[in-house]
Amino acid sequence: MSAIHRNSPLPRYFQLKEIMRERIRTGEWKPGDLIPSERELGETYGISRMTARQAITELVNEGLFYREQGKGTFVSQGKITQQLIHLTGFTEDISARGQRPSTKVIKASMHPADDATAEKLRINPGTPIFRLQRLRLADDEPLAIELSQIIFKDCERLLEENLEQNSLYRLLENKYGITLMEADQEIEAGLASNEDAQQLKIAPGSAVLYTRRVTYTERNQPVEYARAVYCGHKYTFYTHMRREQLVP
Repeated sequence: MSAIHRNSPLPRYFQLKEIMRERIRTGEWKPGDLIPSERELGETYGISRMTARQAITELVNEGLFYREQGKGTFVSQGKITQQLIHLTGFTEDISARGQRPSTKVIKASMHPADDATAEKLRINPGTPIFRLQRLRLADDEPLAIELSQIIFKDCERLLEENLEQNSLYRLLENKYGITLMEADQEIEAGLASNEDAQQLKIAPGSAVLYTRRVTYTERNQPVEYARAVYCGHKYTFYTHMRREQLVP
């Protein structure tokens, strides 16, 4: 399909979506390319800007496009996949894909645990914990904002670490002798706030994924409660499920 057919039973916005999908499939539009504006698409295909906007918005929501405020709409890169089978850190996930992980520390401090965090970490509210907020990048492209909240004896020593150059999980295991064994993780879809959008370089209201994870040591003791927001158009989570066989 390369034109909008006015007599077609298919809505015009849907026809435009299929045209744009085809331009991606054929390689005419490549990852990172700026697509035509709503006005340009309207003029090219003889449709309204509102119709063009609906088609673009749906493809943004599907992850094929992403918006950058003040710049326009671009073709998405292939998504980074994190398997929900093995307990890994961001650095390991990105390195395994052959990309270069990097980190920008937004804030690192000791902070009294609030009620929700204290419940997750099985400590008393107000207990001092180490809080680390980071912007996570792959090949210099922002992917996620993470807030890690950590409790162990002398966890304040983490304030002295270079957490932009070193993996937090590797430090915990190799330097502090804390073996990370398993985690419980929740994932929820949402829309980017103005603050998150600014740091992730996406438009406010863009699709994002929120995660919450409690990580445990070998004694089933919580050591980390982490919350994160991921760019929805750049990241996907994967798991393999097996149906339980019922005994007849």
